[in-house]
Amino acid sequence: MEQRDTQDLLRGGKVGLGIELGSTRIKACAVLPSGRQIAQGVFAWENRFKDGHWTYPLDSVWEGIAGAYAMLASECEQKFGVRPQRFVAIGVSAMMHGYLAFDKNDELLVPFRTWRDTTTGEAAGKLTGLFGVTVPLRWSISHYYQALLDKEEHVDRVAFLTTLAGYVHWRLTGEKVLGVGDASGMFPITRSASDHLEAHRSGEGRPGYDPRCLALFKDATGIAVEGLLPRVMVAGEVAGTLTAEGVRLLDPSGALQPGIRFAPPEGDAGTGMVATNAVRPRTGNVSVGTSIFLMAVLEQALTSAHPEIDPVTTPVGDPVAMVHCNNGADELARWVELFAQVARRLNPSEDVSLDAVYEAVLGAALEGETDGGGVLAFNNLAGEPIVKLDEGRPVVTRAPGAVLSLGNFMRAQVYSTFAALALGLRVLDGENAGLDVLCAHGGVFRTKLVMQRLLAAATGTPITVREGAAEGGAWGMALLALFTARGGGNLADFLDEEIFASSTASTIAPARAEVEGFARFLDLYETGLPIVERAVDCLPVWMPASEEDTPINVEGDVS
Repeated sequence: MEQRDTQDLLRGGKVGLGIELGSTRIKACAVLPSGRQIAQGVFAWENRFKDGHWTYPLDSVWEGIAGAYAMLASECEQKFGVRPQRFVAIGVSAMMHGYLAFDKNDELLVPFRTWRDTTTGEAAGKLTGLFGVTVPLRWSISHYYQALLDKEEHVDRVAFLTTLAGYVHWRLTGEKVLGVGDASGMFPITRSASDHLEAHRSGEGRPGYDPRCLALFKDATGIAVEGLLPRVMVAGEVAGTLTAEGVRLLDPSGALQPGIRFAPPEGDAGTGMVATNAVRPRTGNVSVGTSIFLMAVLEQALTSAHPEIDPVTTPVGDPVAMVHCNNGADELARWVELFAQVARRLNPSEDVSLDAVYEAVLGAALEGETDGGGVLAFNNLAGEPIVKLDEGRPVVTRAPGAVLSLGNFMRAQVYSTFAALALGLRVLDGENAGLDVLCAHGGVFRTKLVMQRLLAAATGTPITVREGAAEGGAWGMALLALFTARGGGNLADFLDEEIFASSTASTIAPARAEVEGFARFLDLYETGLPIVERAVDCLPVWMPASEEDTPINVEGDVS
């Protein structure tokens, strides 16, 4: 009966579709009205470090989206005998921030600059001083203002600025809009006191770009930047429909029909909040992927600007404190892959799965000393603003007397994944921003208990991992598509009552011994940061002699 019901829902176009463009994977996810995933598609891609910027070719965007969707559609056909022609709604999310600039003819002016760029320090500093609110390096307005300061040739021709999610949504629907959560990573947003869509529709407290900051930017530059930015929308609204051109991009087979409703495009931070049911005040979530970030939904806005904390919003515009670290589980994933290569050499006839290697080597971390035994690791493949690193170099070191064991080595690697995050949390603690629980998601949580337990030690907060935590943002975006299809309402109630009411979850409270052990590791980490600075001075970015623009693989996007 369940098989037949799913077939009927697919044929009737009652299934939701979410697409998310992550750092190393583009994912598509189809969900039933209950939120249960029935099919998915994945496409791997890589960023490049080219001409001083981290970038992705836009051709790869469409190759990846079409590839992920084709895999999903084939899975629907294989499992249920139905290739989708319609969905109840579609939503697109992606890595936030960055710089996609187009001219009046909708032509891209410079290659896409991603959130990983740390070339915008001057602009971010000046804008933070001008606005009186924190403007991080990776925000779109920082990229644009830096281009102005550098007198880049293209800036006079900029007619439209958007994020990656906004770009994809625009090409699929023709609408230059952005969900408020993603928009809050482009330019400061005026906070809303209400989380009810009805209030937004009536105009009461509707979130949008901060008019005070818009005026200050115009006074400083002479540019009315609001004319360049996407229109801000909130979760639950209809943000356009799939066009015939959009069909050609999403489903070149032509089976999909135009006219399907779209949810407002969102950033990966917002979809992470949705995927972990962390959209109410005093809840928060941690997303662990190539980058790592913590989102704490606030009862009231922060009292002052802090460089370690980004002021962003939920998908309905409520204030959120975001602690973002450019470096997450990427370096950890590379070490796991190295151990996988060793395992395959030892057992060439065995099919050694990466999940099995994760379970083995991450499990060893729990056998290590609570402070890592003096083994020190830095996971900085890229710059890290929280610790004032413009560039990164991964480092593993130890002093004489430290015990180099697999357990200590892996615990140090896991701790380094969370170290910069913990430093940002110190600032949040000073704001008395209370958190009752943190929900975690990302592929590393497929390995049961390990990352969850050590994250609890690093944050000093109970960590909940829900069923489906490894699904990540594509699933969260699919849920936002369902929310749009039902006409909106209260997002938190929708998630509580219709999606997570029967879900299973595990919660681990921090153990005192491990909290104290992590604190000792963090002291050593802070003391050792000059090691990374010196490594940056001594080691240039490595480029193969035969091909300078070879993609730099950032495998390990496990969100």
